[in-house]
Amino acid sequence: MTIQHSPAPARSDVGTPAPTGSSPRHPYAVHGRVLTAGALAWSASMAFTGLNPDDTAGLVIQSLGAGLFQIGLFFLLRTLWRTRALGEGRLARGVLRVEAAAVALAIGSTFVDAIQVSDLSQPGWAALDAFWPLSMMGMFFIGIRIAVAGRWKGASRWWPMVAESWAVVTIPTLGIFGESAANVVACLHLVVGYAVLGVLVARKTD
Repeated sequence: MTIQHSPAPARSDVGTPAPTGSSPRHPYAVHGRVLTAGALAWSASMAFTGLNPDDTAGLVIQSLGAGLFQIGLFFLLRTLWRTRALGEGRLARGVLRVEAAAVALAIGSTFVDAIQVSDLSQPGWAALDAFWPLSMMGMFFIGIRIAVAGRWKGASRWWPMVAESWAVVTIPTLGIFGESAANVVACLHLVVGYAVLGVLVARKTD
């Protein structure tokens, strides 16, 4: 009698394991925590250094906080991609790809600011620096699209639009009321907006 042993066929219904720190019920727990931590880090760094530090230590501290926040944005974008929060079509996926590229370039801007090698009088450096506000404006329009698409439910449908209004709230405040007021608004807005959004993302079940 011949006994033949073959490995069991792979199951196609087994999903991708959740990241460490997440669970099948809350697959985006890590994503949300990273977003919240990044928002709090940037808020704390600005509270300590001011909106536009002009000394080396201040630039390094704020750049570190900003960089952690930008990493949190990548985790948010990944969540939006996986949940199809903007919709199912190619345009929605294309928007997220473009925004991810803009955030990556913004991280480059943050890094060169930290090591103080950029020269904004040069077109190339100025263009790289522009991706910081451009990436934040892009997130604002993404927040609007999430609300319109309605694929996220409850508070998580509307809170991205609140969180991602950071640039459109902070920049006018700077122009109208000055740097001190803008710094307070910028710090508080990060806590109320992106830090809370991270909590909502962490609690998402699908």
